[in-house]
Amino acid sequence: MKSSPTTNEKDLLLRLRDGDQYAFEDLYRTYSRRIFINTLKLVKDEDEAQEILQDVFIRIWNYRKNIDPDKSFSSYLFSIANNLVRDFFRKAAHDRRLQTILIANGTELYDHIESALYHKETTAILQSAIETLPVQRKTIFTLCRMEGKSYDEVAALMGITVSTVGNQLVKATRSVKQYFYLSRHCITIIIMWLMM
Repeated sequence: MKSSPTTNEKDLLLRLRDGDQYAFEDLYRTYSRRIFINTLKLVKDEDEAQEILQDVFIRIWNYRKNIDPDKSFSSYLFSIANNLVRDFFRKAAHDRRLQTILIANGTELYDHIESALYHKETTAILQSAIETLPVQRKTIFTLCRMEGKSYDEVAALMGITVSTVGNQLVKATRSVKQYFYLSRHCITIIIMWLMM
């Protein structure tokens, strides 16, 4: 549900419609940062985001007579900004410089997202694999592989021999590898980690 303008904002909008530059500046100070940040997230370039921000407020000034002070001004602003962002992407389709900016920044963002998703997926698969292990193997695998404890430490904690820890860890590791294989999630990094 769109919020109605506050009394103070409504007054500013009425003054803006009458050509009051101070009202315009107040509104710019109130909304410019939010518009800029939102636009920057989309276009991934500060100069382009700044240019779009300026265009938004130029349009506000040029078409101030059309502003309805009873409607949400922030929704109106973001609508203009989103239309300008769409124009930017249409323009980018024919502009090599803009394509270069988008590809460079987009690749950086994509790599970050891909890395985060990859980590999340492999962690989830590993946890599922560990959950399939019998209790003792699960405990040994968790203590040795996940927490980095030595065979001696694990043996002392669990009241078993060091050779039992080693044997159970080998079996647990084999089971986890098999889980990845059967799940068709043979992720190289995890397999390499398990082989260390």
